[in-house]
Amino acid sequence: MPAKRPRPTATAVVLTALPEEYDAVRAHLVDAEEIVHPNGTRVELGRLADASGTVALAELGVGALTAASLTTQIVDWLTPEAVLFVGVAGGLKDDIEIGDVVVGTKVYAVHGGKQTPEGFQARPEVWLGSHRLLQAARSALRDMPEVRGHRKPIAVGDVVLADDRSGFADHIRRHYNDACAIEMEGSGATHAAHLNGQLDALVIRGISDHADAGKHTADASGSQRLAAERAALVAVGVLRKHRPRESAEYDEDSRVRYGGDHIDFRGGTFHGPVIGKRTGR
Repeated sequence: MPAKRPRPTATAVVLTALPEEYDAVRAHLVDAEEIVHPNGTRVELGRLADASGTVALAELGVGALTAASLTTQIVDWLTPEAVLFVGVAGGLKDDIEIGDVVVGTKVYAVHGGKQTPEGFQARPEVWLGSHRLLQAARSALRDMPEVRGHRKPIAVGDVVLADDRSGFADHIRRHYNDACAIEMEGSGATHAAHLNGQLDALVIRGISDHADAGKHTADASGSQRLAAERAALVAVGVLRKHRPRESAEYDEDSRVRYGGDHIDFRGGTFHGPVIGKRTGR
């Protein structure tokens, strides 16, 4: 009998909804190999040039429910330490431009609430972006002068918003006023990661339109491809900066190591006291 292949694993999983989003991330993978879950879900398992670890890439389709169920399946299968949902979104603020990238400090699920005689009362659900990944994103964006990045909240709903004067648009402005982008899958993925309890999760979205009546024109101009490519670039930067938890360990040379060397502001190694150093007392 042929030997069984070892169970596949991935350091990080990158999830997308649309083909354009998938292709934008796939362009950064090397040595990619398609693997298939027993239930039929397919991912490509590869790596990033000049980076350690393996990256699994999946195209899930549209919608938060699909994202939640397939994220759970893929995470149970590949046991990653980080999950990124990467793709395009509509911008909700005047200072958010097409081609900008929004890294989700918070992700809102926007449909929860109670309808009363006094009106609709929102009951928000929110998930925070992983501190570890947000720090990696801040660092990565400093190295990307070609990308205009924002670290802001993202709204998620099962609606394609193409009318900024609609009742739904007004609902977002009233109850989720700090949201800078709107999309359809991020809440499902981040909720699945939250329930897992061991995952760092982050939503990264390139802005492809202004969530208004001009959405179709913007999409036809190629804005989705531009937004997907920018989001993929930031996601790759985050993964290159990200350090798995097992790299935070005591080290004879640097005393305590949190995924990298201690550097002072002059670019040299820091030789002063290190917080957390064992003293023997």
